[in-house]
Amino acid sequence: MILDPSDLSVKDNYKLLIGSVLPRPIALVSTMSKSGIANLAPFSFFTAITSKPPTVCFAPALKGSEGIKKDTLANIEETGEFVVNVVSEEIAEQMNETAGDFPPEIDEFAHADFTPKPSRIVQVPRVQESPINMECRLYKIVYIGDAKPGSGALVIGEIVCYHIADELFSAGKIDTGKLKPVGRLAGMEYTTLGNRFTLERKK
Repeated sequence: MILDPSDLSVKDNYKLLIGSVLPRPIALVSTMSKSGIANLAPFSFFTAITSKPPTVCFAPALKGSEGIKKDTLANIEETGEFVVNVVSEEIAEQMNETAGDFPPEIDEFAHADFTPKPSRIVQVPRVQESPINMECRLYKIVYIGDAKPGSGALVIGEIVCYHIADELFSAGKIDTGKLKPVGRLAGMEYTTLGNRFTLERKK
């Protein structure tokens, strides 16, 4: 089967991407507008980039038939700050509650029964229930596409502070078994760690 992306619809290209690039970690991103309204939304087009400086990125797509910016992107453009909250099994259901298309004045923290916790450096609140929070300052936004549905932006943030649950941290490392992260698959499916195996990296 050979497919030319230019012959496919936005929806069909999206289905191929989410069915091929998986499992995907989930960034539960908290932001705040200049007027002080908190926002919380999950993104599975998310990964780490570099370790010095420590950077992460996620990609909010434009929404609706008119290609409107999501509140997350608009807030980061305004303030230059956000927090990436890691999603564990314990908060997966609550995370899903933040995935709706809410108007800007709705506080998803309250809607999903999450507790906003003050950050140490940035002004954006973090999610107390999340086992790992990464306070980020905006490094760069790369806009991709023609501002129509299917296009979006790559948001790169520099981590300026980590908050890690004590029980997860030992000898400078995260215990992934205790973290119990949740990954995104295609459609409505998610995954947990499941079976793990080790492969020695070749010299």
